[in-house]
Amino acid sequence: MKCLFTLLFGFLTIGISAQNTEELAVQKTIEAFFNGFHQQDSLLIKETVSKDVVMQTIAQDEAGNPLVKTEEFSGFLKSIVGIPETTKFEEILNSFTVQIDGPMAHAWTPYTFMINDTFHHCGVNSFQLVKDVQKKWQIVYLIDTRRTEGCDEAK
Repeated sequence: MKCLFTLLFGFLTIGISAQNTEELAVQKTIEAFFNGFHQQDSLLIKETVSKDVVMQTIAQDEAGNPLVKTEEFSGFLKSIVGIPETTKFEEILNSFTVQIDGPMAHAWTPYTFMINDTFHHCGVNSFQLVKDVQKKWQIVYLIDTRRTEGCDEAK
């Protein structure tokens, strides 16, 4: 009986460890994306996303109704690389919640966005990732919200 308990405990520990390792790998992929973002390095960013990545943001129309806007990845890269060197910008990820099912992962990252050390907006990023054939996590979908009010809840 003692041997059976030890064996079951060992399998449980290995399962939890493997899940934590994968969650950390997903987090590291997202952190690498933002390292490239902050360094304005399109090559670093490209290493973290699939070739067919979809990027969207939830905005508001003139009446204040939710509106989903899709941004071409190439346009996103051009806008990041085109930010003047005199402008300091930082997206601070306040937390990570990662869920994984086999080769698919979802990460929820509330954030605060600063420009020249001044609050600009906050929101939440929702990342969908897939583990590719090289066993590397790749971002396939990113959608975010952006707001200037209620930002204490984003943390």
